[in-house]
Amino acid sequence: MDLKLENKIIIVSGGAKGIGEGIVRVLAQEKAIPVIIGRNPEDNKKLVDALAAENLTAHAVAAELTQPAECKKAIDEIITRFGRIEGLVNNAGVNDGVGLENGSYEAFMESLHKNLVHYYLLAHYALPALKQSKGAIVNIGSKTAETGQGGTSAYAAANGGRNGLTREWAVELLPYHIRVNAVIVAEAYTPLYEKWIKTFDDPEAKLKTITDKIPFENRMTTTEEIANTVAFLLSEKSSHTTGQLIHVDGGYVHLDRAL
Repeated sequence: MDLKLENKIIIVSGGAKGIGEGIVRVLAQEKAIPVIIGRNPEDNKKLVDALAAENLTAHAVAAELTQPAECKKAIDEIITRFGRIEGLVNNAGVNDGVGLENGSYEAFMESLHKNLVHYYLLAHYALPALKQSKGAIVNIGSKTAETGQGGTSAYAAANGGRNGLTREWAVELLPYHIRVNAVIVAEAYTPLYEKWIKTFDDPEAKLKTITDKIPFENRMTTTEEIANTVAFLLSEKSSHTTGQLIHVDGGYVHLDRAL
């Protein structure tokens, strides 16, 4: 399917690795111009160069998104370079395990800056350009806001915030013809996920207990599967879809655990 994303400038925060990398790759394959915003210039460049070797185009801006001024600087740099923005994918974040019993005010607030505040700031600073292009926003979220996980209050709260912002922005931006949706992820095997799995005494056994609970094919969702849905939501093929929380999770959240 031709999603008609060719030459569209689409920002992907945290786009150098994991789910973000999957999104950047699919967008590049669709001949969009993905622009990575990530903290590590070397990681950013590695993906841009890898795509260039495949005759695909991507660009990158280095920014520490936990710093509000860096969010504005990144958007300003993209506007200066390209003069336009057609899409924003808020993706950067980490399940950092700041719990209720073993957390603190400082850790909780730090986690919100890692996982939620920059979603708002990037959208806020990109909004004038998105209004001009009648662009689209896709927020990446996590099942933790709906299912809970235990020991991760801050991340769950951030994802509840992501869901709330998705619906709120969809309403606020109706007059500007800007669509806003979220893709909710349950279990996707990324470098961060692999790092977490390896903390267990028997990582393979732990992984099997998780995949056994994923109803569709008892396997992890791939980053490409998530990315394909993101690309669709950014495209005019989803022209009457807004305010939706779309679960790309093999049925993990909503289907019966007894399956």
